Amino acid sequence: MIRVGIIGCGKIAQVRHIPEYLENRDVTLVGLFDYNEERLDKLSKKYKIKSYISIDEMLNDKSVDAISICTPNIYHASLSIKALRANKHVLCEKPMATSLPECIAMIDVSKETNKKLMIGQNQRLNEAHIVAKDLIERGTIGKVLSFRTTFGHSGPESWSIDPGKNVWFFKKEKATMGAMADLGIHKTDLIQYLINSNIIAVTSKLVTLDKKDSTNKLIDIDDNAFCIYEMANGAVGTMHSSWSMYGDEDNSTIIYGDKGIMRIYDDKKHSIIIKLKDGNTKYYDIDEIQTNDKQSKSKIIDAFVDSIVNDKTPIITNESVLSAMSAVFASVESSKTNKRVEVKNI
Repeated sequence: MIRVGIIGCGKIAQVRHIPEYLENRDVTLVGLFDYNEERLDKLSKKYKIKSYISIDEMLNDKSVDAISICTPNIYHASLSIKALRANKHVLCEKPMATSLPECIAMIDVSKETNKKLMIGQNQRLNEAHIVAKDLIERGTIGKVLSFRTTFGHSGPESWSIDPGKNVWFFKKEKATMGAMADLGIHKTDLIQYLINSNIIAVTSKLVTLDKKDSTNKLIDIDDNAFCIYEMANGAVGTMHSSWSMYGDEDNSTIIYGDKGIMRIYDDKKHSIIIKLKDGNTKYYDIDEIQTNDKQSKSKIIDAFVDSIVNDKTPIITNESVLSAMSAVFASVESSKTNKRVEVKNI
């Protein structure tokens, strides 16, 4: 039985980590920590589990085997490293960290301590994405030439545990990046997974088009990211992440091959639609993409627990996430310099 503690009790912990750990038969959720004492007390009483008085108290508890890091972005690296050094396995929410050296340090400490480190890139575990990857590998749409992948919604201020214009997502000192870190990392990671090829160069523009803080000034981090990704296999495509899509969420990916087109989560009725150049159309009804308003099981927690119980490399490897994070940081640099940037090959 794996004994787990959670650091950070915001929305992602409440809709994903807490309920999914409680549902897993190999887990005992032993405790929570959050700096918001009222929130911590409420959740502790609701689930009848311990509330730790500090992060150190949780990490010094030798009965705790694993930790979920569900804090603002800026703390991901430091807390993950601290937990690993305290002999705990770590599941860290995305983005992995706020700088490339931090990401590398997390992986190095995981290897040094021989503890599992897994990052919550849950889109890879969506059934339609798994099926789509298999269809692409089998050559269903032929050689991948280009793609368009999008993740956009109306912004975190309505979804966050503390809704409104003062959400930590809008604060550069806690988030570092905006829509790119919140949503863009998902689709950056996903496109590499789907077509089995890494991003080697980027041309991007990270902008603030609409989001304002409580003083009615535009926030100082991006609410939209527009990226052109050049892949190692020769494909070129676009990634758009946005906090200013004020209608239905868009979480779609379209892959263009030399034999046809694959549309993933681009239609409300069908998970995947393939239209081949010979005129044939194939429909796959697999599942629905989860949205902020319609959450479903992420499978991230189960995959993390499985890696510990069976002592195996997590299905989402640190090296693959590192390459996606490297592309994200290259996108930030490209936007700042107005230049095409080659992705560092770590």
